[in-house]
Amino acid sequence: MSGDAPEADVAVDAALVTRLVAAQHPEFLGEVRPVASGWDNAILRLGERWAVRMPRREVAAGLVASELRWLGEVAGTLPDGVLAPVPVAAGEPAEGYPYPWSITPWFDGAAATSVDPIMRRDLAEPLADVIVTLGRPAPAEAPHNPFRGVPLASRADVVPQRIASGRLERVAATDAAALAAHWRDALAAPAWTGAPRWVHGDLHPGNLLVEPADGGGVRLVAVLDFGDLCAGDPATDLAAAWMVFDAEGRRRFRRRIESLRATDAADWARARGWAILMGTAIVDAIGVEGPIGRVGAHALVEVLGV
Repeated sequence: MSGDAPEADVAVDAALVTRLVAAQHPEFLGEVRPVASGWDNAILRLGERWAVRMPRREVAAGLVASELRWLGEVAGTLPDGVLAPVPVAAGEPAEGYPYPWSITPWFDGAAATSVDPIMRRDLAEPLADVIVTLGRPAPAEAPHNPFRGVPLASRADVVPQRIASGRLERVAATDAAALAAHWRDALAAPAWTGAPRWVHGDLHPGNLLVEPADGGGVRLVAVLDFGDLCAGDPATDLAAAWMVFDAEGRRRFRRRIESLRATDAADWARARGWAILMGTAIVDAIGVEGPIGRVGAHALVEVLGV
């Protein structure tokens, strides 16, 4: 591992992207500037209006293909004023680059990882609205994701293995026994038996774009990275209660969710399990340094605080 993400399977740079755009979509051609290298994808700005999303790991290639197929349809259900990076052009493998890629709109703003959790409380109601409007029953042909939306029982052994590794001790004040107990509670909760619903699958602060709001605070501009979009258990997205918020933000988030959609104790127990699953995955893989590492650490601290 290096930095704030796993090692890349393929190198992505501005020269490669310039060649690909010039050959396949010259109408978008402009200056290419690297912006971020995330867990699965590299993001480069293309001119002033566009961004290019390039898988940097083989596992992400199918995720971009899923976005190309489904995001335009799903984004139409988001609340007014909340944007999603719906692809405007699809790219093919070429120039030695082996994966599909996409061109999307560029949105100005800052990742919510740059905002203190106290300020992120402003996102509680808007993010709850996103989850409820997104999370409608999905069609039979909606994508399946073996790592999101599935019964927690299918991942039962993963968290104990991460706890046993000792790597979670990089999170200050981690109580391994308490974390394991919360995981067992999540596994014991009744599984989702309703119709599969649309799930974003990766609602953490790095995938929320914000801007300063009038009068102080922040406003939700866009929800990013729909690569894990799938049909399944909506408790997956309720994990944002711990991934994004502190106790007060979580209280507001849950209150808003419950005002819009029926939930029960089992839903929230599974949601906490999803936060444990995602938080331990991040910390186990990349530690607690960098913005995404701190997201994982935050989730585990919040889970332990309940």
